Amino acid sequence: MYKPNNLILRTMTSLIAFILLGFAVYLLLAGHNSPGGGFVGGLMTSAVIVLLYITHGIDAVNKMIPINFRKIIPYGILIALLTGVGSFIFNVPFLTHTFGSFQFPFFGEVELATAMLFDLGVYITVLGATITIIYTIASDQE
Repeated sequence: MYKPNNLILRTMTSLIAFILLGFAVYLLLAGHNSPGGGFVGGLMTSAVIVLLYITHGIDAVNKMIPINFRKIIPYGILIALLTGVGSFIFNVPFLTHTFGSFQFPFFGEVELATAMLFDLGVYITVLGATITIIYTIASDQE
């Protein structure tokens, strides 16, 4: 049975989780131009989810985030793999990336890069694998 933690810890975790998730998204989006990327962003998001598990309990977090993290791992690998295989279509080496600028309403001119898609695949894979490992260790009753 889950025993509630300290009220201050639970309140601060709810506040800090949003800040850390914002930083994780920043790391993901800035990764192809500066330090960061899918791996670090995935680890940061995993840390937020583990913090929520610790303070609110597994059942509460599973209601808030109804995702089977084990099932998202192949999707992340597929996205990263397809990003690399896409380079063969243009007869360039594996994982060669390209970029372009596109005009979007409300956002203006935005630069999009295929490296971002690769980072997204790594992010999803790392998030799924890390949470699966931690959840498996935490649920081990032996």
